[in-house]
Amino acid sequence: MSEATQPGRTLRFEIFRWDASRPEVEPRMESFELEETPYMTLFLALNRIRESQAPSLQFDFACRSAVCGSCGMMVNGRPVLGCQTLTANLPEVIRLHPLPGFELIGDLSVDTGRWFRGMAEQVEAWVHEREPFDPEAPEQPMDDDLARALYEGERCIECGCCVAGCGVANTNPHFVGPAGLNRIKRFMMDPRDERSEDDWFDVVAGEDGVFGCVGLMACQDVCPKDLPLLEVYAYLRRRALLQGARRPGELLQITGTTSRDGG
Repeated sequence: MSEATQPGRTLRFEIFRWDASRPEVEPRMESFELEETPYMTLFLALNRIRESQAPSLQFDFACRSAVCGSCGMMVNGRPVLGCQTLTANLPEVIRLHPLPGFELIGDLSVDTGRWFRGMAEQVEAWVHEREPFDPEAPEQPMDDDLARALYEGERCIECGCCVAGCGVANTNPHFVGPAGLNRIKRFMMDPRDERSEDDWFDVVAGEDGVFGCVGLMACQDVCPKDLPLLEVYAYLRRRALLQGARRPGELLQITGTTSRDGG
């Protein structure tokens, strides 16, 4: 038989349920069974469950193309995008939870927007212009390699998977997280930004910045866009250490090094 006509597995979905309108009801796991079909994604599966078994089930989807970033969820303990996750690559028992680290709206739906807005305000994730914008001025050319490097940082879709996979972000609410550090690097490289090395040192360094990262790199492992976050952290640490060499007292306090450590 062809793949299209082969009988599918019976999948059991164990889904976290919590209704904000009924706070007296304790959070719980609820089980649903569904016949697997070829090329089924979690987007298709959850829609079928909502249509036929649980009309009140809350989850977020928009583009279905791994572009909007709204369908992040924990699948068997790993943060992924639901729209690009095939059930064929999962076991017969699929456990779904909301992403940790964000405000829970209900069931699998979380408010990532509030977190990302707070992060953007914390690191001031916008170009600080060197000169007032002049719409009549000629366009300033940019080196191709630099333009590609800036675009690389812009590929983040703010899905929140990296934040959910980061132990530091889930324990320190002020940590800017992998997505925030990626944004810092993007603007730090932008020649149109007027911020000085001293300004960037105050943003990047410290426990809420790049030195708060403990280096487990789960963020890079789960990033659905395969952003090179290890390279991002290395770049930020180098820049911070170079500037910190001019501010040794602050650098020692931030990194926790002493002369006994060889610092």
